[in-house]
Parts: sequence; C-alpha cells; structure tokens
Amino acid sequence: MTRSGDGQVVVRPVTHEGVVAHVVGRVPDGGRRVVVVDGAAATAPGELADALVAPLRAAGRAAVRVRVVDFLRPASLRLEHGRHDPDAYLEDRVDVGALEREVLTPFVASGRYLPTLWDPVTDRATRAPYAQAPDGAVLVLDGDLLLGLGLAADLTVHLAVRPATLVRRTADVDAWTLPAVDRYADEVAPEDVADVVVRVDDPAHPALVDRGR
Repeated sequence: MTRSGDGQVVVRPVTHEGVVAHVVGRVPDGGRRVVVVDGAAATAPGELADALVAPLRAAGRAAVRVRVVDFLRPASLRLEHGRHDPDAYLEDRVDVGALEREVLTPFVASGRYLPTLWDPVTDRATRAPYAQAPDGAVLVLDGDLLLGLGLAADLTVHLAVRPATLVRRTADVDAWTLPAVDRYADEVAPEDVADVVVRVDDPAHPALVDRGR
C-alpha cells in the first residue's frame, strides 16, 4: 500500500478477483442501476465489464451488458473529418442521445432497453429487438473515453495507466487516438471524477486507488 505525500491517495494492490468484488460491492442496492466501466481502449474496459456479470448474478442481481461500440454514430457523421481525427474520436464517435433515449433512461424507468443500435462494421442499424430487465437489475456499460459524455450512471469505474504504458500498449495502427486520450485526461480528469479507479499498468497486478472520498 502506498500513500501520497499529503496523505490523501492510497493505492492498494489487489487481484483481478479483488477488483471485481470491490466494484460489485459498490453497486447501490435497490432499483435498477447503471454501472459504466471506462478506460482507454488499450486498457480493455470490456473485459472488466464482462467479468462483473456472473458475480452480480451470484449476488442476486440480474445483470445485462451493453457496449458503447454498438452505439456509435454512422460513419458519415463520426468520420466526417477523416478516419484518423483524434478530436472527432473524442467528440463525435458515440451516439450519446441514442444511449440515453434507448438504453439508460428507459432501463431505469421500466427495465426496457435496446441492446444494440448500430453495427460499425456494416454501418447499418442492427434492428435488434428491445429487451426487458427486472427490477433490481444492473446494466453494465463499457467503452473508452466515456466519463465526459454526461451519461447517467450510479457507479463509474475508470481503468488508469501511465502515459508511457498507454503508448506501449496501443497498437501502431491506433496510435492516432493517443492525442484524444491526452485531451480526455486534461479536460475530463477521469481519475478524479470516477467513483472507482483501478490502475492497470500491469494487468496481472491491478491496484485500487482510494482518494479518501
């Protein structure tokens, strides 16, 4: 365990299972709840989001998964400035309105939600039917660079890495996204605003960050 000089930040090494148990334990009781798992693409937030489902169900909560990649804007909009524009990657990629309208708001109100909307490979609507979740269910949403979008969530989780680690883990073909991650860190400060912060510089040895809140 390490503590910052001002005594405010505690970094506690844990196992992967410990991270999952910690997040599951932080999900509020009562009603339907939304958990957002965020991080740069290289931190694989979807893997942690997937790992939450079985423990949530074991704890007696119905759990459903939604992926931001299934709610991207059409290519004509998100790629308007080219395929490698980091500002567009940060600002124009996600159909935030559709996520709120078709998933988050109705899920909390009635349990009805749309699992997928848009296939980014075919660039066509998925035409998926609506699904229904029971009262007390938890919807786990994952994606990268999400915390600045204003999505309504009961618990937010951010996977953090050092800049050098991010560069090393990002494939050359995706290096153009790194300025977007830098802007995200500067403008959103995800490590400050997330409810749970997990450092994953070494994925095999994660650590929970406690800022004394």
